[in-house]
Amino acid sequence: MQIVDVTKLANSILSSTLYPSLINHHHHHHSTNFHHYYNSTNFAKNPRISATLFVSLSISSAFLRRKTTMITAQSGGAFTTLSRRVTFEKEIKKSKFIAIAAPIFNEQSAHSFLSEVRDNRASHNCWAYKIGDQYRSSDDGEPSGTAGKPMYSAIESSGIDRVMVVVIRHFGGIKLGTGGLVRAYGGVTSECLKNAPTRLVKSKVPMGVEVSFDLLGLLYHQLQSFQAEDVKQDYDTGKDGTTMVTFKVGFDKVENLEDAIKGNCGRDLVFIKS
Repeated sequence: MQIVDVTKLANSILSSTLYPSLINHHHHHHSTNFHHYYNSTNFAKNPRISATLFVSLSISSAFLRRKTTMITAQSGGAFTTLSRRVTFEKEIKKSKFIAIAAPIFNEQSAHSFLSEVRDNRASHNCWAYKIGDQYRSSDDGEPSGTAGKPMYSAIESSGIDRVMVVVIRHFGGIKLGTGGLVRAYGGVTSECLKNAPTRLVKSKVPMGVEVSFDLLGLLYHQLQSFQAEDVKQDYDTGKDGTTMVTFKVGFDKVENLEDAIKGNCGRDLVFIKS
């Protein structure tokens, strides 16, 4: 298994409004309702605001607990997925089975992959995918439960996540029967994934960037746009007028967030990733 830099990958995990839960100001933590703060100040009109404005506004403990629970529930640790598309072919009783597997990260990418590889000349285009706890499958005209379900079982047994497998069957004239179909579809899916190259992906990437006080408004605007989490500030940078802002962001958003921040706050900014 290859462990790779997550910035090269494509999971949007949280879609809710950003609430940085803790802001560190001179070693003291202050809970901040960022959404209320954003809408109740001149933040949107004048994002170049003083850092001293970031240390007030409390949030009720009940809401904070609810938000923390939601973040914990929706934020995974790491998962293993394919590093590239793979194909496996096998002939069974004159029927040709072609299994094509690829990494996916949401339902939209699953539909796109299926549309791309579907062969309208084939007898059947059966498929299954797994995205965390979400999964779907299709028998595409085969007897119910003989294709999609065994394909999904093979995916689950492989330990690979965020993956879709499409099995294209060209009928050869000999019927396989219910048991034969289950073994065929499950078997080619398993074989396709068995030796496929994989990589370990962190679903959230811890990052940090040092900025001057007058850029904090612009920075926080970008962090909100990209749904960053666990946003904190450290003023002990050893430089007057600067602060280190740390946060976590979905692995599929890292490169775009960096580009957006550099475009708005300065191309010379250096990002720290862990």
